[in-house]
Amino acid sequence: MGRIKRLCMLFIIAVVLSLPGIAGCRDDKEPESDLILATTTSTLDSGLLDVLLPVFEKEYGLKVKVIAVGSGQAMQMGRKGDADVLLVHSPREEEKFVEEGWGVKRHPVMHNRFILIGPEENSARIADGDDIITALKKIEKTKSLFVSRADKSGTHVREMALWEEAGIKPEGSWYLETGQGMGETLMIADEKGAYTLTDESTYLSFRNKGRIELKVWIEEDARLFNSYSVIAVNEKKHPHINKEGAAKFIAFITGPEGQKIIQEFGVKEYGKPLFVPDAFYKK
Repeated sequence: MGRIKRLCMLFIIAVVLSLPGIAGCRDDKEPESDLILATTTSTLDSGLLDVLLPVFEKEYGLKVKVIAVGSGQAMQMGRKGDADVLLVHSPREEEKFVEEGWGVKRHPVMHNRFILIGPEENSARIADGDDIITALKKIEKTKSLFVSRADKSGTHVREMALWEEAGIKPEGSWYLETGQGMGETLMIADEKGAYTLTDESTYLSFRNKGRIELKVWIEEDARLFNSYSVIAVNEKKHPHINKEGAAKFIAFITGPEGQKIIQEFGVKEYGKPLFVPDAFYKK
């Protein structure tokens, strides 16, 4: 009977230890993320987060889970309470997000610019001195291939605003919609020899690695200013969000340490920063 009792006890212990929530049961699993960051794809594709996050995680002892999507999708995640903090670049939508109470406050972080890129052959015959509106009109007139993200991202929102200013409703076989992030859209545009609107940081990263060969056609235009902000999701809407972790991330990325990393990112590789800091150095 003693042997049977011991076997029964061992069986019971094994069952108990296998139950969810028991100490030690996650030894073979990845640690759960302490902070969920929903961000635009350009901050990931450019490599910026690969430099920023390790410093933040080490300093604050937090693990960050990055979900890179378009800015529109990132804010939708915030509305659902699926993210703690957002790093996005769609100002009008950000203002609405905060006004509706989903976000606490917009904090400026950095900026760069959008650029219009396309094939060396330049079928649209874009000329030096053309502005972005003139270039888009030429693309539509010549029915030159144009690839759009079509994903409600900050880049897509800006693209559609530019088409509207040009008085054009883009549609037809010359206008291709990917529904993908910036990196994927760049690859498709390059493969098809098409024009597209992109943030400069992702373009330089992909071009420098030899992944695309498209040329910059329009870059100097005030309409192409591209600003990024960080926003904490409102705990009053979603009490479960990591308020403290979001506050720490905002303090870091808008503070001297995070802003210095942003200011120096890309300088060695490209001869200039891929993003210009907008927070600490403007105080």
